[in-house]
Amino acid sequence: MMSLEKYMPAWVKRIGLVTVLLIFVAGIVFWGGFNWALEATNKESFCISCHEMEENVFREYQNTVHYTNRTGVRATCPDCHVPKEWGPKMIRKIQASNEVLHKILGTIDTPEKFNKKRHELAQHEWDRMKASDSRECRNCHNYSYMDYMEQGDRPARMHPKAFDEGKTCIDCHKGIAHQLPQIDQHIGKQNEGALEISHGEKPKAAEEASEKK
Repeated sequence: MMSLEKYMPAWVKRIGLVTVLLIFVAGIVFWGGFNWALEATNKESFCISCHEMEENVFREYQNTVHYTNRTGVRATCPDCHVPKEWGPKMIRKIQASNEVLHKILGTIDTPEKFNKKRHELAQHEWDRMKASDSRECRNCHNYSYMDYMEQGDRPARMHPKAFDEGKTCIDCHKGIAHQLPQIDQHIGKQNEGALEISHGEKPKAAEEASEKK
């Protein structure tokens, strides 16, 4: 039988074939474990495992079209806040270590603390989405696939104009899943100093007029 030894690289001969195989198997186990942990921390159940998220932004999100809608397609926390591509995902995970630190410090562990920092937290996310050209939005809402004939008058008119001007989703669509902080925003309704999330429901005046008929 032909010996395989003469075909082995010098470094394999030096440490032994069995050792190489063990290292290879250990690498597979490590990589599998790493990916399992990565996916485990990339689920909605993990995102809302801390009460800061469950009691604040998650409750708001449950009242939006991204949570329940006629098509049954739901965008979960990681769909919007964690990139799918490997490199950007790793960068986002490293950034998230800062969030773990503030969880330990109790920076936003009460609704009062959270609302005080809401604008700052929202701005960080808006800046991230602006820098990535709303990458996570476009996982589902790719404007190259939009049929303007199927859209309402306003979006059919505004979308082409916005795209021609180089705007991205987050430039106009803030507050579609979470309560807006006190900012100037032309989409939404004023509500006691903050802006209430709007999902295209009938304006109150038009609704009342319709009921009278």
